[in-house]
Formats: sequence, structure tokens, C-alpha cells
Amino acid sequence: MLKKVTPAPDNALAHEPRLYRIVAGRIEELIRDEGIGAGQRLPPEREMASRLAVSRASLREALIALELRGVVDVRGGSGVYVSRVQPPRSELEEAGPGPFEVLAARRLVEAEVCATAARMASDSAIEAIHSAVAEMERQHDNYSSNEQLDREFHLSIARATGNSAMAGAVDHLWKQRGRLWHKLKEHFQTEELRQATLLDHRRILEAIVAHDPAAAHAAMRAHLDRVTRTFSRG
Repeated sequence: MLKKVTPAPDNALAHEPRLYRIVAGRIEELIRDEGIGAGQRLPPEREMASRLAVSRASLREALIALELRGVVDVRGGSGVYVSRVQPPRSELEEAGPGPFEVLAARRLVEAEVCATAARMASDSAIEAIHSAVAEMERQHDNYSSNEQLDREFHLSIARATGNSAMAGAVDHLWKQRGRLWHKLKEHFQTEELRQATLLDHRRILEAIVAHDPAAAHAAMRAHLDRVTRTFSRG
């Protein structure tokens, strides 16, 4: 019988593998136990999440980790297929924090940073944020520049707080967007999401220009909540 996944207690997190690695191991057990061969499709995500008793987000992180290892092939609109069946191994290689871990941390940190920026931003700091938004809109069709321009927008808000530690915290969180993040984005980033991101950024800028901390906090939180929902639902 397929085992349910039980997250580690908080005091053991430093010594336990990340949840997506545990879930990935259970998916490999499912592939072997049910004899799902190369080229065959796995059960739907909703069904697997229910059987493993994990969220769709945790399941999706695990599937992306397995795709990076070449175990499965995630095909948008079609499903997840086995690429090759591997013998049991003790542990999936580390691929950094899961994308939804990073997004959860960003929702907490960047919403507060944004509220502080709305209180503290100078005219020159606001101009830097405005320039970041304008440049992202100007180069919207230049996919290769989008990641750096998006990062610059968020960092310009952090710099507007006048607190270098806050800016450093936001920069660190962006550096956690590793291989899992980029593979997830590759699969589930859409033009609709990219357009919505530009609108979100405009709303965030407007709240900071108005020096409205509550509106800025809400706008940043809504932006990151929407990205999370999009990536978890596909």
C-alpha cells in the first residue's frame, strides 16, 4: 500500500529531507509497485495528491524534481509520463528549496517590505521603482530579460525602505529560485500570467506612490498569492 507522507516536526527540519524529496520517493514507489512502464502515464495529479495525502503544490514540486532527474516527463495539457524506471535509491539529490517554500517566505517578507517602502520611499526611490515597471513593460516580449527585470522591480522596492538588511533579505529569497523554480515556471508560465504580473506591479507602484502602507502590503500579497495559485493549479 502506498504510504502517506508525514512532514517532519519543526525541530527536525534542519536534519530532514525537504517534503518534495519525500513525496518524490513515494511517487517512485508508486511507479514500481504498480508496474507503470516507460512511456505510460501516471494517475492524474488530483488522484495522486489524494492517495499521498499531500497538497497539489507539494506533489507538483516532487514531479518537477523527478523530471529534472529524467524519471518523468511533464506534458502540459496531457499529463505526467514515466521516462524511465529507476531502481530504489535512498535519497533524491538536493535541488534547493521548493518553489512554494520560496513563495510562502516571499509573501511574508515582501509584503512587509512593500508596506515599509510605502512609508519611507523618497522621490528618487519611487522613480527607481517606476523605471523598473516601465522597463519591464517595454521589454515584455523579450523573454530572456524578464527574470532580471522582475528581480530589479522587487529589489527596487526593498531598497526604497532605506534598510539594507531588508534589501539583503529580498535578494537572498530571489537567489533561492533554483532549478525547481525555473522548471516549474517553464511549464506553467503563461502569457495571461505575464500580463497579470504587469498589472500587479502597477498596483503595487500606485500604492507606494500614494504612501499607503496597507494598500502596498495588500497589493504585494495579492500578487504573490496569485502566482502561487497559478503554479499550483496549472
